[in-house]
Amino acid sequence: MYTDSQQILDRIFLSYNKILKKLYNLGLTTKHGKEISHIDLRKAIDVMIKKHPTCRWRSEKVKSRKYFVLVEGYYWLTQVYFQKEKSLIDADIDFFKLRIKQYEELLKVEYNENWWNENMDIKQLCEYFNRKDITVRKAIKKMCDSRLEEYKVLIDNKVVISSKGVEWICKNIFKQKYLELLERYKMELTDLYIEAGYPYDNFFGMN
Repeated sequence: MYTDSQQILDRIFLSYNKILKKLYNLGLTTKHGKEISHIDLRKAIDVMIKKHPTCRWRSEKVKSRKYFVLVEGYYWLTQVYFQKEKSLIDADIDFFKLRIKQYEELLKVEYNENWWNENMDIKQLCEYFNRKDITVRKAIKKMCDSRLEEYKVLIDNKVVISSKGVEWICKNIFKQKYLELLERYKMELTDLYIEAGYPYDNFFGMN
């Protein structure tokens, strides 16, 4: 008999076996079209943890020999890792944008951060994106090739990219940086979510 308390817990976190059952019911498969196995799921969760350790989506093995995954992590698996319509980075970005919107609506907060409010020269861009000079210059060329030459100016014989240009490069070229910014903001909202009394990375002694 499936208890009410278990149903409540299933809205917060899931075991690997329950995730596999849900993935099967959704008709999701591996990229080769095969049914997702326990090994496939473990690999996917390893990627999830490596890419997003700050999200705390998986429990630690303390009391139990099992791992549990927060429902938010399960959604990441379905909407990012096992989807086939987008690249992994684009699906990841869309996922965090959606989660941010959901948190903001639930918490009734408005987005008020401005991540790109400074112009940057090439050296600053290299440091900001953690990329080599030649890589940054190629990104600037792609921006200009997209008919956005106005974002590039020459000041004291030095190439400077406007704040709007930095934003464009972040969102269109160095997307990993954009994802990191989204994740950081999402976790700020998550902290507010926890402060409001909602359960997040609480596995209620199950782990």
